[in-house]
Amino acid sequence: MLPLALLTVTGIMVLLPSDAGALKAGDCEVCISFLSRFYQSLKERKVEFKPDIVEKELLKTCNDARGKENRLCYYIGATSDAATKITNEVSKPLSNHIPPEKICEKLKKKDGQICELKYDKQIDLSTVDLKKLKVKELKKILDDWGESCKGCAEKSDFIRKINELMPKYAPNAANARTDL
Repeated sequence: MLPLALLTVTGIMVLLPSDAGALKAGDCEVCISFLSRFYQSLKERKVEFKPDIVEKELLKTCNDARGKENRLCYYIGATSDAATKITNEVSKPLSNHIPPEKICEKLKKKDGQICELKYDKQIDLSTVDLKKLKVKELKKILDDWGESCKGCAEKSDFIRKINELMPKYAPNAANARTDL
């Protein structure tokens, strides 16, 4: 009698849905954020939610993506240099208004790298001492702004360029720094 009960319980457990594919807090940070903003922009612009139209808009958006979001676009095949193309795994569900979390969960099963993408920690420019940052971090600030420092050889050159551009790209931080 006991083996039959054990077999029945095992059979029921197999039929129950598992959470193995479910996302944990912090998983797919870039994917969820990017697709949420993309979906919201489509709604705001009143774009027709048809898979081919959504895919065309996704390709346009990915063309302007930078950093980790560009890497996500590469993984789903929405960049010109991508090796694979699974954009329909995004455009079809989005056209049916499936939540970005569920889309990213499904993409994770196709390519685990998609959910490994994390945004870099942002530097608080209003309080940070630029002299204590590494040159790599200073270059990243400029890169995030879409700027470069041609002819910069010393750390002080990068700091001067950031201070020069800060009012344009981070006006609140620039004001906070002058108030110090």
